[in-house]
Amino acid sequence: MYKRQLKLKAAPICWHQFTRHKDAIFRSLGKEIRIGVLSVSTLTFAAPQSATAQTVMRPAQQTGEEGISLEEAEVTAQRVPLPLEQTARIVGVMTREQIKDCPAQSVNDLLKFAAGVDVRQRGSFGIQTDISIGGGTPDQIILLLNGVNFSSPHTGHLAADFPFNIDDIERIEILQGAASRVLGTSAFSGAINIVTRQRPAKPLGGTVSMQAGSFGTAAAEGSFRAAKGSFFSNLSTGYRRSDGATPNSGFTRFNAYWNGGTSTQEADFRWQAGLSRQDYGANTFYSGKFPDQYEENRRYLLSLSARTKGRIQLQPSVYWQRSYDHYQLVRGLSPTQENYHRSDVYGLSLHAQTQWQLGITALGAEVRSEGILSTALGLPLADGQQVDIPCSDRQYTKRDQRTNVCYYLEHDILLKDVTISLGMMANMNSGQDHRYRLYPGVDVSYRPTPHLTLFASWNMAQRMPTFTDLYYKSPTQVGYAQLSPERSNEFSLSAKWRTTGLQTSLRTYYRRETNMIDWVIPADSVAKYGRGQYTTYHATNLSIDNMGVTASASVKFPEFWGSQSILRDLTLQYNYIHQVRHDDVALDDSYYGLNYLHHKLVASLTIQPIRRLSATLTYRLQDRMGSYYEYDADHPTVNALGWQTQPFLGKSSYSPFSLLDLHLQWTTRRYELQATLSNLTNHRYVDFGNVLQPGFWFMAGVKVKL
Repeated sequence: MYKRQLKLKAAPICWHQFTRHKDAIFRSLGKEIRIGVLSVSTLTFAAPQSATAQTVMRPAQQTGEEGISLEEAEVTAQRVPLPLEQTARIVGVMTREQIKDCPAQSVNDLLKFAAGVDVRQRGSFGIQTDISIGGGTPDQIILLLNGVNFSSPHTGHLAADFPFNIDDIERIEILQGAASRVLGTSAFSGAINIVTRQRPAKPLGGTVSMQAGSFGTAAAEGSFRAAKGSFFSNLSTGYRRSDGATPNSGFTRFNAYWNGGTSTQEADFRWQAGLSRQDYGANTFYSGKFPDQYEENRRYLLSLSARTKGRIQLQPSVYWQRSYDHYQLVRGLSPTQENYHRSDVYGLSLHAQTQWQLGITALGAEVRSEGILSTALGLPLADGQQVDIPCSDRQYTKRDQRTNVCYYLEHDILLKDVTISLGMMANMNSGQDHRYRLYPGVDVSYRPTPHLTLFASWNMAQRMPTFTDLYYKSPTQVGYAQLSPERSNEFSLSAKWRTTGLQTSLRTYYRRETNMIDWVIPADSVAKYGRGQYTTYHATNLSIDNMGVTASASVKFPEFWGSQSILRDLTLQYNYIHQVRHDDVALDDSYYGLNYLHHKLVASLTIQPIRRLSATLTYRLQDRMGSYYEYDADHPTVNALGWQTQPFLGKSSYSPFSLLDLHLQWTTRRYELQATLSNLTNHRYVDFGNVLQPGFWFMAGVKVKL
């Protein structure tokens, strides 16, 4: 193991008080201890490993990374964040080192290499992406940024519009399974928490990077990081543009992100703010019949939180998010099918916890207000109450708002070989009624040997319909204002085994979903009008059993053969899902819920043939269940309104596809050279109905460290 000599002044060091914190000695020195990169070796490419992970230290000279301050790695698996080795649920963690080796051009791309995560990209380079977990839908997961819930009540299609760059990420935590009692009711099938880089190692620093590649794609990013005393600040920005790999798929994107913090003897304070804007041709994103769709998105977010010190810890948090969406069914020609939306989310929470002889007890409350102004979603506004739309001569004519209030209580029992987490949440949503409903859960982990950890969980969850589910109406989709909230019961059994250089894990689950929301074409509509003629997708409730298995194995060759090994990492991941319906709704097609990944296989190998060069080869196989209505993109027509449309061809099933990607990286202390070759076999495929994905594409760039 790499070690660095710590040189201290000759003055004697005296300790007058001791705490149980694992790095209390280092903290009491009042100095920053740099140990290179602290990498929690839980998985490679987000293989869903146990949270009881091995800690590995790698020297900064080998990785080209800056050193970081020593701190305990904690993950969000319970209401009380715990060190990885003590959590009661399996948490997949993609570390910073693994992110650097990943052949990804966007944050959304990173998640494609986690076997338990389904990433369906509509646009090239992740410009719009649906992300789901465990056979669920994009609306059934919570997306968190440093633990703050910035999910969208408007629609899950826009939730993955992140305001930061890949280089800003410290790690990504993936929690599979129902987690309402931990993260709120919308954590129906899982949660993804993105943790950005916090305190920099140097007083001043930063990076500048540029990329260019296929389809007229170019990107530029920059970051500036500063620290002085207990204060730190990180600022980043990025710009990307492309002509698009297919017709009407070009885009421009800009983002900026700032996070910082400071500490006093009484408390730690953290804040973050971000904005993003993207304009893009939406091709056949929402309907294969209309190829000239167009969309513009704007997003602003802000949060402030604190954490007091002492035996009883208080953690207040406040956050705000505003999103603008401008959508055209036919670009520039369809004012009657042109929608404007503005959604606002305000949240306030207070968390309290204390540790005593019987474990750690936490309790708290959260109030979250969700509202929307729209030309299409919500209830009609009376004359004189309409709101002007910025940069437009139109007004928002509809509105809806709901408030969610929850109280929770959790107790974690931490024994030598056992962790038990018991909890319950009481939740009320004004959009449903004013009744409180209880969502309990229990998670247990048992470590019979130093190498083996066993997990068992049972949790309940609920999800409210999005405003799109309730109100949206177009020639191709119709919402339903009387939709019932989704509910689920989930049971999970998991195991993880690890030894020097080798880790394996296995997770199984069964989730019973009632009132699951999907957009479907009813069979009676097809019988009445014929397939492809005047048929629309309707929002409806279904009942489904969701069952699955996720298995993974990773090998760290340097732990067998030493740091000079050419082979670095090998991972294999496999995910299997099976669904059984229990409702009597006759369907001809499903748009989301029934189009799940039946099989997903991910394999990756990283080698380091010479000291500064690394290469990662990744293979991905996906086999999706379900079907879609296919339209003829090669023979478009123009209807009586002058809109370009595509003729209906028939109903098609999704076909399995395989992808092979290569990522090359040359690293020095001052700069990095990178090249990504995606889809080496030039395979053209469809992973979302009628949205043809690009064949081979290439990106290369340079990053300079300031």
